[in-house]
Amino acid sequence: MVLSRSQKTGLGLMGLALLAAGLLFFWPTAEPDAPPAAVVGPVSPSSPFVPSMRDTLPDGQLQTLPAASAPDALGQLAYGELKRLFDYYLSAVGEQSIETITLQIRNEIERKLPPAQAQKANRLLGLYIEFKRELVRLESQPQLVGNGLQAIRGRFLAMQDVRARYFSAEETQGMFGFEDAYDMDAIARLEVSQNPALNAEQKKQQLAALDAVLPEQLRKEREATNMVVRLEQQAQSLRAKGGSEDDVYRMRAKELDPEAAARLAEVDREEAAWKGRIARYLEERNKLLQSQANASESEREASLVKLQQSAFSEAERPRLKAYE
Repeated sequence: MVLSRSQKTGLGLMGLALLAAGLLFFWPTAEPDAPPAAVVGPVSPSSPFVPSMRDTLPDGQLQTLPAASAPDALGQLAYGELKRLFDYYLSAVGEQSIETITLQIRNEIERKLPPAQAQKANRLLGLYIEFKRELVRLESQPQLVGNGLQAIRGRFLAMQDVRARYFSAEETQGMFGFEDAYDMDAIARLEVSQNPALNAEQKKQQLAALDAVLPEQLRKEREATNMVVRLEQQAQSLRAKGGSEDDVYRMRAKELDPEAAARLAEVDREEAAWKGRIARYLEERNKLLQSQANASESEREASLVKLQQSAFSEAERPRLKAYE
């Protein structure tokens, strides 16, 4: 069982308005001057674009696009599949440069779409990247910061306003229609749960009413997301009670299948290894700063760079800002 990127991370299709852009620590707000680091090509589960994508396949099935009446027409399906492809590779921000990621996406587009469609898809890619940069700038607005209902609703509405400046109504519906429905449902549920005028029974009834009108595709997405959350909670509970990683594997294998459970166990090992490296780095960083308390800022900075270079690859180093 080869997992998609979203299945492996457990994120599903949750919208940017609720995830607050997601890549805030790593997303560059301007085009760097440096050229792409490398020319990249086709990927596979055993030959991933970046290490964290191992055992995944790119989202966005461009090769399954229906024949269009016009050679340059993309169609509703194409917009959604393009966005999935964009998001798959853009999730590698922090491990690869924007230039290299963009080059890889364009490579996929050129390989899988006819020239007229590829031209339109490449135009949408450029707009999408600029849109993502604008979202990062949007996140700096104080009234949109936080996880409260007002901030979440404000981010959603502000995101829609920004999006309208980049995409047509057809493009917006095709690329973001499902995501918007997901976010609006989530906001509606949050409004119910945080409404002080409702008692527990009334909240239960209103949430049930929302369930009753949920479209089938959205219901399946919610169920998949809830299952990931539930499995993680069960894994944490097992570990807290002294359960071994074998116990966690058996629990996951029962709920999913042995191969998927093995993939998740691998993700756990990778995450534990990364956390261990970060902990060691922060310890060494603190020691370095203490030992060089009287040194100049440039000397301390040079020592920090040297420490980072000794412990992390060039692709990994941009991620360190999130931990310092």
